[in-house]
Amino acid sequence: MSKPVIAIDMGGTRIKIGIIQNESILASESIEAHSGHGLTQRLPFIQETVEGLLHQQGLSTNDIMGLGIASPGIVDSVQKRILSIDKKFGDAPDIDLEEWCLQTFNLPFTIENDARSALLGEWKYGNAKNYENAVLMTLGTGVGSAAVMEGQLLRGKHFTAGILGGHSVINYKGNLCNCGNKGCVETEASTWNLPVIAKTDHNFTLSGLSSSPVIDYELVFKLAEEDDAAAKHLRDQSLQVWAACAVNLIHAYDPEVLVLTGGIMASSSQILPYIRQHIETHAWTPWGKVQIKEGAFPGTAALLGIAHLVKN
Repeated sequence: MSKPVIAIDMGGTRIKIGIIQNESILASESIEAHSGHGLTQRLPFIQETVEGLLHQQGLSTNDIMGLGIASPGIVDSVQKRILSIDKKFGDAPDIDLEEWCLQTFNLPFTIENDARSALLGEWKYGNAKNYENAVLMTLGTGVGSAAVMEGQLLRGKHFTAGILGGHSVINYKGNLCNCGNKGCVETEASTWNLPVIAKTDHNFTLSGLSSSPVIDYELVFKLAEEDDAAAKHLRDQSLQVWAACAVNLIHAYDPEVLVLTGGIMASSSQILPYIRQHIETHAWTPWGKVQIKEGAFPGTAALLGIAHLVKN
């Protein structure tokens, strides 16, 4: 049995930290990300949480094989640096995380993009297992993606291959995205831009959305079920955007299976059938049907995936 691994998933809202052995999570905890304030100020809290988990398991760093981080943004997994990141943890490209890992824990360090890590978790252990060609689409704060083709995890020369599905353009006359492009999937339907999109609806002031301090997809799907006009419009528009993105990913990477993950998939009973129907109607796949599956590990696929990379 291989040694355990420390795995960290840097989400925009929460940072998840786990001790992973093989494909089992021995212990895990999540802390507030406060990602708008940068990563530097969270590192002491990450250290404290890791040390707490090790103590809880009766382990020391001598028992650990290495530490891995699944990070948003464009990640150079060879030089082990975050090259570019979209708003969240804005100072991360200036931090030498490998040096931090050595100084803090004296452990080997691995880093990869979070969507790639999540796809690895699903590909090695979950609902993309036994497929040589798989795509993951994650619906959360933003919209992420990753691809495996012919049994190889796609990275590309500049580490952007497969991961920019959320920045594919589906409305070239649309609004400006954080990335500098116009009409990206993320600007049209993602949690970070949801309050802005909601307020443009002509029924907004009559909607339950207008009285809520936080507008998120959990609220949108709930109010849509209650026949709230603005919420229904927002839900339907978002489903159309995600389905169009899914077709783009299928046309780009020719997968056998598309795995959907992320916090918004809490409403999977409404999302999965819509996307499956849209793909069966609109994707050009003369060979047959792409399997559409929900992730096997909601919230933990990236931890399992980055742990797998640390071991290999």
